Amino acid sequence: MRLDKYLKVSRLIKRRTVAKDASTEGHIYVNDKPQKPSYEVKVGDIIKIKFGLKIVTVKVLMTDNPRKDDLMYELIEEVKTTR
Repeated sequence: MRLDKYLKVSRLIKRRTVAKDASTEGHIYVNDKPQKPSYEVKVGDIIKIKFGLKIVTVKVLMTDNPRKDDLMYELIEEVKTTR
């Protein structure tokens, strides 16, 4: 599944266009590398998202056929920065 679609479907980011913009601007890292929206997300990938003064780190648990109650990621860390 594409990175921008994964972020939308997993509800980490509300809209796919916002996810696409965030990844093209360098706010999203997969396995410590900035990635484009077209990156194919795999189970086990570590995704870091910079939301203003907050950095959220998650581990991908599922990419295919999520159902309503399925967890697609595991929250590893949520850090608030001062800058």
